[in-house]
Amino acid sequence: MDNGGPGELLHILRDGRPRTRAELAGIAGLGRAAISSRLEPLLKLGLVVPVSDAPSTGGRPSARLAFNPGAKVAAAADVGATHATVALTDLSGRVLVEATEQLEISCGPEAVLDWLLVTLKSHLQVMECSTADIIAVGIGLPGPVEHSTGKPNSPPIMPGWDGFDVPAYVQQTFDVPVLVDNDVNLMALGERAARWPDEDNMIFLKVATGIGSGVVSGGMLQRGAAGVAGDVGHIAVSRGAGILCRCGKSGCLEAIAGTPAIAAQLRENGLEAITGNDVVSLVRSGDLAAIQAVRQAGRDIGEMLNMCVSFINPALIVVGGSLSHSGEHLIAGIREMVYARSTPLATQHLNITQSKTGREAGVIGASILAVEHALAPHRVNDLANTLHAAGLDATHDLQKVEHVAQTAH
Repeated sequence: MDNGGPGELLHILRDGRPRTRAELAGIAGLGRAAISSRLEPLLKLGLVVPVSDAPSTGGRPSARLAFNPGAKVAAAADVGATHATVALTDLSGRVLVEATEQLEISCGPEAVLDWLLVTLKSHLQVMECSTADIIAVGIGLPGPVEHSTGKPNSPPIMPGWDGFDVPAYVQQTFDVPVLVDNDVNLMALGERAARWPDEDNMIFLKVATGIGSGVVSGGMLQRGAAGVAGDVGHIAVSRGAGILCRCGKSGCLEAIAGTPAIAAQLRENGLEAITGNDVVSLVRSGDLAAIQAVRQAGRDIGEMLNMCVSFINPALIVVGGSLSHSGEHLIAGIREMVYARSTPLATQHLNITQSKTGREAGVIGASILAVEHALAPHRVNDLANTLHAAGLDATHDLQKVEHVAQTAH
């Protein structure tokens, strides 16, 4: 790691462990004077704060310094096909306030994003914060996204969204960086950060209205050339032969194992099932037909995952989304097929489990996406340089410093 600026020191401290100046000097390979000069802007910006003294080895006690996750807030949104969750988090991804609403993505970008913006303003009032307290915005959408621009890229279930400039629309209200990604990618980031921080090879699978996955390989999220890496819901499976999918093709996994397909099957058996929540309720009540349908959906998903296991060789598959709340029945079907069809070498250490983060995985991941962008070492270095050049020293005034930096560029 480059040890040349304040951003690199902040990167060290962001693991949450307080350190003395001497410890930082040892890690960064810098002298005490250099450490102090690099810490000064971080202290002025409120990103680093003194904490209780470290144990003394004799003489004057050594003061410790720590990352301050409360210096700013991140705005995070997890938008699914039929729901949206909007939250404010601190800089560690901890959710401070959130709200969830039934909201159809097919309503179009203006309607969905307007709700998102109004809800964020309400959250700011609840937290007694202002727009100046937001460091960045992260948004997850249920379709492929061109990550470099934040624009949806031919999303199959999002009419009116293709090519829509989501960041520009949001920035009319919040003049901060806006990062947009596929919702399942962000769930993978959130689940990994919250529960599996040491796992570098994993798949997060969302099973709900649609079926998609976020793939982490070698510790890096894999988006692919066009942002469609992990779009596994439209892989053909044997039981789907001849069944038309809403994407226009036939045989897709989603067409037989997504919650609308399962609900339709249960209605044919005379059961009242419209939504995924209805399916989950039937399973939890012990309805045999619902249990069998979900178990079969797990087998169909396992058929697809068998290919992924052989190709990617993950150590962990985490299953989330609304259908995962049906308990072990879905997971059992997935395990049945994966362990039966994959090679013993690929599965000997493979863990297939239900999401431990649950519904908050998406907003935590959106927060991480936003914060990682805003606090990247080179951006923090730019802020520190601008702070010094402009003579600004107001603690926590990150937005003011960012504005000066943008104007200078």
